[in-house]
Amino acid sequence: MDTSISRNETLLGVALAPLDFVRQVGLVIGFSLLTALAAQVVIPIGPVPITGQTFAVLLTGALLGSRLGAMAMIAYLIEGASGLPFFSGGTAGLLHLMGPTGGYLIAFPAAAFITGAFAEHGWDRKFLTAAAAMAIGSLVIMLSGWLWFSLVMRTSPVLTFFFTVLKFIPGDVIKITLAAAVLPSGWKLLKR
Repeated sequence: MDTSISRNETLLGVALAPLDFVRQVGLVIGFSLLTALAAQVVIPIGPVPITGQTFAVLLTGALLGSRLGAMAMIAYLIEGASGLPFFSGGTAGLLHLMGPTGGYLIAFPAAAFITGAFAEHGWDRKFLTAAAAMAIGSLVIMLSGWLWFSLVMRTSPVLTFFFTVLKFIPGDVIKITLAAAVLPSGWKLLKR
């Protein structure tokens, strides 16, 4: 009997094949913890800090695939909402998830799913397509964060665009470049 949650052709799916149920659960938990660790890398620049979370989210989707990537991010949100200090700077709780930066957090499963779906279709094997997949995932996070911030803070979306999207683009370009460079290199190593 096949107890697989996900069938994918991602880098880790091939490298660790066969991915039985226990390995898949371990990867989901491991990548949720990686995201929690990345959340502790914080550069305060205003109401929305720069963190390492988006790097971890996009890499999780690309390495685990759509379903497992989304599950890892759902696990991360449950861990943080339940009181573990897993959100940015060691914050936790359901109120943080519902606060001004909650839109970014809520988008993590969708971003990991989308990035993972592209990876399952081979987009992670070349730098440009891996970067494009991650840019689309990052765009989902930014748009959700921007709209949620505007709604919660009751400000004009045009006024909050700078604080929630525009100033994060250079950092996201760097994160995407680093993450996208890892994937094709991993495939080349795997072929050896």
